[in-house]
Amino acid sequence: MANDAVAGDALRVASAGPAEGDDPVRAVLAAYTKDLVTAVDDTLAGFLASEVDSMTEIDAAMGGFAATARDCVLAGGKRVRPTFAYWGWHGVVGRAEPVTPVLPALAALELLHTFALVHDDVMDASATRRGRPTAHVAVAAQHAAAGHRGDSGRFGETVAVLIGDLCMVWADRLLAHAAVPPARLLDVRRCYDQMRVETVAGQYLDVLGENDPATWSVDRALRVARYKTASYTVQRPLLFGACLAGVAADAPLIAAYTRYGLAVGEAFQLCDDLLGVYGDPATTGKPAGDDLRTGKPTALLMLARQLARPGQRRALDRAGADVGDREITRLAELVADTGAVARVERMIDERVAEALTALDSAAIDETARTALTGLATAATHRRS
Repeated sequence: MANDAVAGDALRVASAGPAEGDDPVRAVLAAYTKDLVTAVDDTLAGFLASEVDSMTEIDAAMGGFAATARDCVLAGGKRVRPTFAYWGWHGVVGRAEPVTPVLPALAALELLHTFALVHDDVMDASATRRGRPTAHVAVAAQHAAAGHRGDSGRFGETVAVLIGDLCMVWADRLLAHAAVPPARLLDVRRCYDQMRVETVAGQYLDVLGENDPATWSVDRALRVARYKTASYTVQRPLLFGACLAGVAADAPLIAAYTRYGLAVGEAFQLCDDLLGVYGDPATTGKPAGDDLRTGKPTALLMLARQLARPGQRRALDRAGADVGDREITRLAELVADTGAVARVERMIDERVAEALTALDSAAIDETARTALTGLATAATHRRS
């Protein structure tokens, strides 16, 4: 895994900011976690090969369905959640223990993430993910190409829901493969279950906000960020890692990780809000301006409405699915003109500072401290 020299190099990359054409989070994650990501991917590939074989024995069609689910899991991604879980664990055990016994637990978080992504894409009617067709779109295209009966779009959405469900079951099954004492695994499971509950809560609030924007506010948008993103992206993975290392729930480290995780997780979502309007589709893998087309009540767009002059607010209220690319570009410029972008950028910086303050008080391995410092910056100043 990462040594002090590599961690120091990665921190310098993050601190220096992005070079032209660079994505700093990819640079930092690569420097810190190249071996970890490879190990997680290998764990997932081995586990999923066995699962696909098992489902193929049920029926050949089930094998194809399971293979589609497998491909969703293995189709790229930064492995952010296993990374934060690893450093949460490493912060406690240092270099004293090999990572192999806990790799199944770390990899299980990626299966949970795939469950959330596939369902989220159905709910948002998203066409692309990571530069590829989303699961429901790809399955619908296969249905149409095969000339099957029924509505291809509806079939694609139905199968995608089942793909997400299967990934959730797979996550549970792989978590059980972690080689830790049974009592500790029970504590890990409690943390994992709370992460799942909070993810569903955040997703529901996200859907509710899109359908009841009149009652929404910046505070509620931040609450969505806290539960939909911060909880299962940074905070709970860190606590999950600490549980894998045997840290008690009332230990001071848990409070430090919680403070760091909430701050970085909220900043991560605020960065996503910016990317949802200003991101380059070639880098993000998703169309630009989707949040403007849907009127998604993100913190960025709620702040824009709050800060907008009457004429600007009327223009924002006219945004919708039928708005063309030229109008989306104009609306993005309008959002920036309100001062909302600058405000969100300050909010991100404030949360990163809060996270680093939390790390200062944490009694953890120094390599983990350096890694988490670099990741706090990289994960919140990125292009995808």
